[in-house]
Amino acid sequence: MNALTTLGLLSPEILLLITALAVLTLDLIWHGERRTGWLPYLAVAGTLAAIVATLAIYGRGESILGEMMAADDFALFFKLVALSATALVILGARQHIAARARREGEFYFLLLSATLASMLATAATDLISLYLAFEFLSLASYVLVSYLRGDDFSVEGGIKYFLYGAVASAIMLYGMTLLYGATGTTTLRGIAEGLNRSAGPLASLAIPISIMLLAGFAFKIAIAPFHQWAPDAYEGAPTPVTAYLSVASKMTGFAVLLRVMVVGMGDFQPTWARVLGAFAIVSMVLGNLVALQQPNIKRMLAYSSIAHAGYIMVGFVTHGLDPVGFTGLNGVLFYAMVYVFTNVGLFLGIIAFENATDSTKIADFAGLFRRSPVLAISMCYFLFSLTGIPFTGGMFAKIFVFGPAMQAGPFGLLLAGIGVVTSVVGAYYYLNVVRTMFFVAGDASAPAVPVGRLVQIGLVAAAVVTLAIGVFPQPLVDLASRSAVVLGMLP
Repeated sequence: MNALTTLGLLSPEILLLITALAVLTLDLIWHGERRTGWLPYLAVAGTLAAIVATLAIYGRGESILGEMMAADDFALFFKLVALSATALVILGARQHIAARARREGEFYFLLLSATLASMLATAATDLISLYLAFEFLSLASYVLVSYLRGDDFSVEGGIKYFLYGAVASAIMLYGMTLLYGATGTTTLRGIAEGLNRSAGPLASLAIPISIMLLAGFAFKIAIAPFHQWAPDAYEGAPTPVTAYLSVASKMTGFAVLLRVMVVGMGDFQPTWARVLGAFAIVSMVLGNLVALQQPNIKRMLAYSSIAHAGYIMVGFVTHGLDPVGFTGLNGVLFYAMVYVFTNVGLFLGIIAFENATDSTKIADFAGLFRRSPVLAISMCYFLFSLTGIPFTGGMFAKIFVFGPAMQAGPFGLLLAGIGVVTSVVGAYYYLNVVRTMFFVAGDASAPAVPVGRLVQIGLVAAAVVTLAIGVFPQPLVDLASRSAVVLGMLP
């Protein structure tokens, strides 16, 4: 492969890198709000350009930089997930960050850098490149969480995130060293071949290696029991960062987990499927039950995201239980894209409310329908999608995850049953927010909640995509199926 072809396949990353550097440079050169006000537009434009470049190379399916990375459809799908989340978060961040931080451009630079790391991680096919990209993403995320240096909650959340992340990273790295020692290679394909040749002697190492690798990935996904950092980090971080962590960072963890476990450790699927199944059950139950008790909507959504990680994991486990099938993993990819637009859309509404009231307490949303009908209705729709109500993308996401699990034997049926029951529990706290906004009388003298122009654009975009998927899911189903083929997930 010549250099020009390689550069073409890396064009999304190159465009994002150029945008990040341009934003940082202009932030240093420009002074005054009128000039720096253009930075989010530049950041969004660069992100959209990267999305176009990603779509342009879809279907190429080539390895780049030797066997270190792959520009396959699987990686490109999750790049679209990360870029879509980033564009929406930038739209919601302008007013929020400008009012709370000194240098707005540094925030966009860190956000774009985290997304660049996310894209590199999803494309990594070698343990070394994977680990470096993962750590790059983690470092940018630590700074973003503690970006509000004058806010004790933000700093505390960042410190906890860093400490838990350092431990998880060390455990994951140790698992990688065991995997390298057992196979003599760091490429995922080479690891698969090495494990296949000596599956018997290495069987005793399958469980400890799987658990060590899962520790690092599960930390990024925030799945129980590796979720302890999430509630404090989500609540303390700037709300746009919370939105980003809940989708882009989480889905990157899922993408890496899928590639490593399915490609590198496919011969041990029954082993890691059972382990992940246990994680999924704990996450679905704990996430939903604890979310019921939260008075702060950001903290509630932190535990909700743990539950949704459990739902997505059900699709992953389904493939481990029934490797011949494919719809479970199609459901994982479908759920990932739906969750981005639904969850970030809801967070955009929260950002608009927080900008006006400086509060994220659920009780303070009382009477929002009277104060800002459009904002209340849009948030209501996103909450319906998270619940899985018809005519939302969230309904099909749950169908495509739980449906295949019901056909994957007794354990799969158990996972699906727990998923359905806990989804009903989740509906209670989602609909409680709806009840508060529409049917609880608020302060009659409270002013209307203004919604900034960029937030409006983000809300409309997220709502349109969520509705489109809820009415016409087939295009996304086809895209998810096509992307899943790359890992050998389909026959």
